[in-house]
Amino acid sequence: MDTEDIQVLALSRSRTANERLHALIPGGAHTYAKGDDQYPDNLAPVISHGRGAHVWDVDGNRYVEYGSGLRSVSLGHAHPRVIEAVRRELDRGSNFVRPSIVEVEAAERFLATVPTAEMVKFAKNGSDATTAAVRLARAATGRPRVALCADHPFFSVDDWFIGTTPMSAGIPSSTNELTVAFPYGDLAATEELLTRYEGEVACLILEPATHSEPPPGYLAGLRELADRHGCVLIFDEMITGFRWSEAGAQGLYGVVPDLSTFGKALGNGFAVSALAGRRDLMELGGLRHSGDRVFLLSTTHGAETHSLAAAMAVQSTYVEEGVTARLHALGERLAAGVREVAAHMGVGDHLVVRGRASNLVFATLDEHGQPSQRYRTLFLRRLLAGGVLAPSFVVSSALSETDIDHTVDVVAQACAVYRKALDAADPTPWLAGRPVKPVFRRLA
Repeated sequence: MDTEDIQVLALSRSRTANERLHALIPGGAHTYAKGDDQYPDNLAPVISHGRGAHVWDVDGNRYVEYGSGLRSVSLGHAHPRVIEAVRRELDRGSNFVRPSIVEVEAAERFLATVPTAEMVKFAKNGSDATTAAVRLARAATGRPRVALCADHPFFSVDDWFIGTTPMSAGIPSSTNELTVAFPYGDLAATEELLTRYEGEVACLILEPATHSEPPPGYLAGLRELADRHGCVLIFDEMITGFRWSEAGAQGLYGVVPDLSTFGKALGNGFAVSALAGRRDLMELGGLRHSGDRVFLLSTTHGAETHSLAAAMAVQSTYVEEGVTARLHALGERLAAGVREVAAHMGVGDHLVVRGRASNLVFATLDEHGQPSQRYRTLFLRRLLAGGVLAPSFVVSSALSETDIDHTVDVVAQACAVYRKALDAADPTPWLAGRPVKPVFRRLA
C-alpha cells in the first residue's frame, strides 16, 4: 500500500534526550501533556529554544509552534517587553523576608485589569489557586462537597479533582466521594444536583467557556443557582483569562463569580497564577477578621518579583496593543484555512476545528465519525514533517500571516494522506509505530 513518501525528521538527539529524561524524570516530562506518549512514535522533539512563534529542537529542526507552553505563552517566546521587565527585577533580588513593593504594584495592576475582583493573591501554578478557592469555599460555607463541571478536562493536580479521573491511584475513596459533577450548559441538571445534596455543596467550579460559547443565560443562571443554594461560584479562568478578554470570560460575558483563578497567559511562560474575588471571602484568608483563620495561599515563591513583573508587562501589552483582538484575527484566519483545505480534500467531516478563535483545538475522527487516536497520530506525523508542532491550534500573537499560511499548506498535505487512510478504512500503514495516547488513562 502506498503510504506516501514523508520527510524523515532528523531527531537522533531528541531521541537520546528523551531516554535521558525518562531515566531521571517520571514520565519523561514535568507535565503529562508534554509527554512523548502524546506524539507519534520516535517523533517527540526535545526543545532547545524558542523565539516568537517558532521553536528549535536539539537536532536543529525549526517548527511553527501552537499551544505554546500549554497555552501559557500567548505573546510568543522571549517577548521583548516581558523579558525587559524581568531583567529590571533580576538585579534587585527576587525573594525577601517581607513583601516587596512589587507585590502591591502587581495586585493594583491585576485588579485594574480584572475590575470584577476586589482582592487578589498570587501563586506559582493553577492547581494551587483552584485548590485554595475550593478550600476557601468550604471554609466560608461550612460544607464539604465540591461540584465541578464534568465536561471540563482539568482543574487541579490535587486529590479533590484527580480522584475523579482514571489516574486516581493513591487517592482515598472517601476523598472522591466529596466531589460531584454537573454537566456544562444544563441548569436543570445542576439544580437537581444542588437539591439532591441540599446544604452540602460548598461551590460550583467550572471554566466559564471552552470549545463552545455558553448557552444564552447559562452563566447568569448559574449565578442565580449559586445564590439561591448558598454556594460559592468559582470561575476557572486559566485558559479564558486574557484569551477571551483582558478581564477573562467574566469581563466578556458580564457575569461576576465569587472567586476566580487566573494563570497561563498571565505570565507569558513565567510561573505566576492568581486567586481573585470578593473581599469578604478573600479576607477569610487574611488577618483583618476575628473568625477562624483559613490557610488560603502561602507559597515561598508566590511573590517572586520577576514573575510579578512579567505579569504586569503582559497585562500592559494586552491592553495597549490589543492582543486579544490579534489572537482572534489570527485564529480566524487559521480556522478558515484549515476548514477550507479539509473540505477540499474530502475530510471536512473528519478533521474538525473547534473552539473560540483565540483557543482552537482540532478533533480527528475516523471513518465512523468517532474520535480516533490513530488518525490523530497520522495527522501529527504529517504536521511535524512539515515543520508544524501543533498538539492544538491555539495561536500566539507572535504568529505571522505567513506562519498561518504555511500551516494551512502543511495541513492540506496531511489531509491528502488522511483521505487515503479513510478510503482504506485503516490508518495503520501511515502510523509507523504506536498511536498517541490520551493523558488521562488508568494504565501507563
